[in-house]
Amino acid sequence: MYRGRTVIAPPETGTLLVDVGHNDRVGEFRGVAGPYWSLRPVGGGVEWEAEPGDVRPADRMEQLRAETARANGRGRGEVL
Repeated sequence: MYRGRTVIAPPETGTLLVDVGHNDRVGEFRGVAGPYWSLRPVGGGVEWEAEPGDVRPADRMEQLRAETARANGRGRGEVL
């Protein structure tokens, strides 16, 4: 991916990222879709496309919140 003249390499599948272009929404990296990155909500749901330049790695607190949401969903019997 290119942002100006900077190449942005996609992360590993499953990496937790924050999409600042979509109100700091946290999602798991799922893959590349043309010029966009596909992210999926941690608790499951519909994937969305993000501009690679609008995405940053989730910090530790954001990761913990996402992992807690996933665990709570599993505790309710949801398949994630």
